[in-house]
Parts: sequence; structure tokens; C-alpha cells
Amino acid sequence: MDASRLIDNRIAELGDWRGRTLARIRKLVLDTVPDMAEEWKWDTPVWSNNGNVLAAGAFKDYLKINFFEGALLDDPAHLFNAGLEAKASRAIDVHENDQINEAALKDLIRSAAALNTAKPKRLTPKRSIKKTTKKPIKKGSSAK
Repeated sequence: MDASRLIDNRIAELGDWRGRTLARIRKLVLDTVPDMAEEWKWDTPVWSNNGNVLAAGAFKDYLKINFFEGALLDDPAHLFNAGLEAKASRAIDVHENDQINEAALKDLIRSAAALNTAKPKRLTPKRSIKKTTKKPIKKGSSAK
């Protein structure tokens, strides 16, 4: 099953405010950066653009929006409220009835995608070819 359908399924199975909020976040992401790719990693929606940009995970009492390189982003609206001690990532925990500053969230999404776009393109790693090594022949012995 493709990532978009898995995200649709997650939204439907949540069936409460978390599903509705996840659908809003998804729309914001795709409206803000139309060429953002939807992926399904770690059993959660992930949006990428030359690498992971952000993920949205549903928990019992909240929804977490995780920016993989959030520590490098300016957050003048102070949306980041979780994972502040992490080395690279930053997160926004959204609880029921929280008001989301959509304009500020769009700015973060745009900045995060631009940060990834500025990085050199990621290449798919080449599979390593197992090399066989021959044992060196000791001096004075003959190889048979």
C-alpha cells in the first residue's frame, strides 16, 4: 500500500480530533510545499524533500509534529514546545482544543523544506559488493 493511502487510513482510524488535526496538518504541508513527498516510516506519516522534513505522530492525548532539523530553524512564534533538548529535532505537541497558528506553522514548514533543499542531493547508497580476499602466499611456500 502506498504512503498516501496509509496516511488516509491513519486519519480514518483515529476518528477523533487527532484525525481531523492530522488531516489539517497534512493539507498545510502539501499546500505550503507542493512537491513535498509523502512517506510512511516508523508507522507514522513523514513528509520529505531531499530527506526527512517532518513527521506527525498520534498519541493517546496529543499529536506530535516533529521537525527533523528543527534545531536549525528560526521559530519566532515559539511553536516548538517539545523535544527542546534534542540535538537536531524539535517538536510541536498539539492537544485537543489547541489553536494552531497556521501562518507560523507554514513558515516553519517552508523553512524546513528550504533547509533540506539547500543540502546536496541525497544519493541512494550503493550496495556494497562483498569482495573475496585471498590469503597471502608465504614466502618460500608454493601455491597449489
